[in-house]
Amino acid sequence: MRVIFFIFSVVVLTSVITALAYDKTGANEQEPVNSLYVSPDGNDQNEGTKTKPFRTLKHAAEKAVAGTTVLIRKGTYKETLEVKHSGTNGKPITFRNYQNEQVVISGESAADEEYEIPLIQINNKNYITISGLRFENLSVSSEEATAMGIFVTGSSSHITIQNNHVRNIKTTADEGNAHGIAVYGTGSMKDIKITDNTVEKLTLGASEAVVLNGNIDGFTIAGNVVRDNNNIGIDLIGYEGTADQNDYVRNGVVENNTVYHNSTYGNPAYGDDYSAGGIYVDGGQHIEIKKNTVYNNDIGIEATSEHKGKYAEDIQITENKVYDNAYTGISIGGYDKQRGGTINSVIAHNVVYRNDTKGLYGGQLLLQHDTKDNKIEKNIVTASDSRVFIANDFTTNEGNVVNYNVYHKEADKDGIWIWKKHEYDSFSTYQKATKNDLDSIYADPMYSDEASYDFTLKPDSPAHSIIE
Repeated sequence: MRVIFFIFSVVVLTSVITALAYDKTGANEQEPVNSLYVSPDGNDQNEGTKTKPFRTLKHAAEKAVAGTTVLIRKGTYKETLEVKHSGTNGKPITFRNYQNEQVVISGESAADEEYEIPLIQINNKNYITISGLRFENLSVSSEEATAMGIFVTGSSSHITIQNNHVRNIKTTADEGNAHGIAVYGTGSMKDIKITDNTVEKLTLGASEAVVLNGNIDGFTIAGNVVRDNNNIGIDLIGYEGTADQNDYVRNGVVENNTVYHNSTYGNPAYGDDYSAGGIYVDGGQHIEIKKNTVYNNDIGIEATSEHKGKYAEDIQITENKVYDNAYTGISIGGYDKQRGGTINSVIAHNVVYRNDTKGLYGGQLLLQHDTKDNKIEKNIVTASDSRVFIANDFTTNEGNVVNYNVYHKEADKDGIWIWKKHEYDSFSTYQKATKNDLDSIYADPMYSDEASYDFTLKPDSPAHSIIE
């Protein structure tokens, strides 16, 4: 009897485990409690069930209340969506694709407006999740208009934007604006999560692919792919007048993103400038930028403020791979004396490899105007054909500590270090004159495989004793 009961128990348990594993794939997804369905074949007079779905996203948004999951069936929806209600803690409102079906929200039929036009807007709403949707094909032609895939504004908080695909959002005006994902804290915002999205092929004008701007306290931007856009990839902004108080983005993390092929070159708003940062902090504070892969942009990672007397402060730039960017790898400080600067920040444990590909003498590490009390340490740095490791053509450089770095010594070229406008083509002369890098080394770091951008170090690399 015990044997029979045991066998029966094993069979039941195995069936339960198999069912759970099957559900996890999304192939046999359970219907969430309080779900509403939308389908191109539906009708807004229906009940919003799986067999009798609504037709429009607009109608679903009007019906969705706290705890509702709006499940959107495959197809193209040529409409914009405004979220009408807030969720609550533990009962968010979620808009997502049903199982793995492809849902496209298209702007191809949207009127060419003279103001902001997002494909989806969240204004003064809380506890909202947008997941698994594609936003595409929205264009504006007016310089006053702004095209956006996803727009969050007001005092919206506890917002999650995940697993979406944003593409082909554009402005055709020479001085126009467009964004892929834009979060503007005109009021107080908290807990913004932008994770595992792809944002690509945007024509941005003077704007950015993914941007947080204004009074935003607490955010995560992680696991995204941001590529092939004609301006900045990820931007964290302060002091632009977006919010009446606390007008700066703060207390967040940007990690494990892959950011590449973002350049202003040929953008009518910039002409032939190479000025797009892959990841850019413009006046943000208390931000971690870590474990990102950033390549083939104009500037890899940049932290400063464009507003005189304001600063990017406590920016931790760590454990990133930054390579093959056109102007420089990692930059701090304002680009001229009418800008702000960078203070109390850290650049550490990064691999900064063969940036300055256009020979613009931005080098691998660029210190510009008004840099104070920053630490640059335990990085591995390989120069490009320009030979410049550090470029610092400003004398407004105070209290910065540069030490415990590894500069890649190559047989066919000597490096250049520029510090407070003085150029040194000998590492020992640079050390003696500046008192920088006294515990650093000029040696081959011995990467595992440079050709495939594998920057792990061989076991006998001399860099281990410096950076670990």
